[in-house]
This record gives sequence, structure tokens and C-alpha cells, in this order.
Amino acid sequence: MTTTKAVLQVGPLMPAVQDSITTEYGAVRLPDNADERATFLAARGAEFGVAVTSGRFGVGTELMQQLPNLRAVVNFGVGYDTTDVAQAAERGIAVSNTPDVLNDCVADTALALYLDVLRRISTADRYVRRGDWLSKGNFPLATKASGKRVGIVGLGRIGKVIARRLEGFDCLVSYHNRRPVDGVPYEYRDSLIDLARNSDVLIVAAAGGPDSAGLINADVIEALGRDGYLINIARGSVVDETALVAALVKGKLAGAGLDVFAEEPKVPVELLGLDNVVVLPHLGSGTHETRADMAQLTLANLKRFLDDGTLETPVQ
Repeated sequence: MTTTKAVLQVGPLMPAVQDSITTEYGAVRLPDNADERATFLAARGAEFGVAVTSGRFGVGTELMQQLPNLRAVVNFGVGYDTTDVAQAAERGIAVSNTPDVLNDCVADTALALYLDVLRRISTADRYVRRGDWLSKGNFPLATKASGKRVGIVGLGRIGKVIARRLEGFDCLVSYHNRRPVDGVPYEYRDSLIDLARNSDVLIVAAAGGPDSAGLINADVIEALGRDGYLINIARGSVVDETALVAALVKGKLAGAGLDVFAEEPKVPVELLGLDNVVVLPHLGSGTHETRADMAQLTLANLKRFLDDGTLETPVQ
């Protein structure tokens, strides 16, 4: 493999990262237009040794194949399911992400959705803004948020932070993982169906990617039941969106809080008219503080790789 330190930017990045990689490393932006991209890659694909991208775009199978001298994918974001990590492993291409620095904000988003959906905060806000409080009287009763049985799908870095926050609401937390997690006080359930059946609220915090695609399927949703709530701050691919929409439209779930969707930024139109569903534009880590920390870690990964061929936070 030819050794090259040329940097390719794949997809838009936050200005601080984009400006830095352009100014300091002479990064070249991959064209967005399909025809221009094909021409560019045919002419220059072999130039680049490092790609800097985000969780939304990644370096997928076809693009990675068109970068024969790629040595590293530096990813802005904790999720890297849009990058072909299997091909990267086969070719010895290093991949990094930005873990830990966004745990708090993503967990906060999960709790915001939890409270919003159960207590119907957004719906009540719209009720006041429409003038319904004046014309129709008091807002209908909502559901108590404290003391609920909450199942967490994926008790990793973010899942653990969510669980600790739920303890403050006196919730009974249990979880499902590929295997039990050492040193946690929460009950492990080896079956997703069992977890859903014994939860009032199911919070999805599992990693995205092929292994978790459709993990929350129609059977899991049915087990959660018409009195259950689903919160997803993981990836849209983890939930069978067709089954979820059908359950919500038919009243087979009490509600849902969704920060992620299968085909972002597209949101199923059926959800937009449901007052028991809160939809967010994938803003889990979207605060000034956390995005600044993510930018700093992304740049640190790039610098270290170009300096010595290693990464600050390699994907394991």
C-alpha cells in the first residue's frame, strides 16, 4: 500500500472541524454530486490516506473500494455504522470515533424524551399555543414518569448514564445486552421479549450496524404492549420502523419518543399527526459544549494518526 497523508473530507462537518482540516492539512472535499464524485474518485481516489467523516455519511463499501490507499477513517460521532468496518478490518484500515464525550448529552436527550412522552409536555405546549386551554379547559391527564419499570436495550457507555439518571426518578431498571455487564445493580434479561414484557418503557441505546438492524421488531413491540412506551436515541436501523409505525397508528403502543429514524432526514408521515409521539431531528449530542468536545477529539485522532499512525480512540 502506498503511504499517503492526504486527507479527504466525506460529507459536511461542523465548521470548526472543516476549517481546521482544510487549513492545517489541506483536506479536499469529496463532491456530493454522484457524477462529479465518480469522476473525482477515478482521477484522484488513490491520493488519499485518511478520510474524515461523520456518523451520518461514513465511508461505505463502494467508496472505500475506490480509495485504494486509505489507511484511516476518522469519524466525528460515536456511531460508525455507515462505515464498512468489515472491509476496513480486512484491509488494515484504522477507524476512530468520539466516545464518552457525548454520553451526558445523549442521556439527557433520552430523559427529555422519556419525560416529554409520558407527561405529554410537547402536546400540552401545543394545547396552550392553540388557545385550547381557554376554549376547552384543563389539559387531559398524562402518565406518571417516576417509579416506572424501564428496560434499556444496550447497557454500554450511554446506556449506563441513562440508567443512573433514571435512578433519580426511582425507576426499576433492567437491561438486555449480548452478555451481562459486570458491576451494575440492574437486572439482566437475556431475552428482549422478556425485557419488553416486563417494562413500562423501553429505551433503545444499542449500537447501530448490521448486527442490530431490526433488533426491536414487531414481536418486541407487541411484548411492550399498548400501555408501553418506546424511546430511541440509538440508530433508526435498530428499530423495525414499519412495525413501530403500525403499532402506534393502531394504538398498540402508548407512545414513542424518537430522535433517530431509518432514512434520515425523512420521518414517516404517519407519525407527524400523532400527539403521543415526539419526534426530534437527531439532536442527541447537539449542544455547543459536547460538539466542541467531539470536534476536539476528532482533530486529535487525525493529528495523532498523521504523526505516528495510531489513534486516540480507535474503534475496538
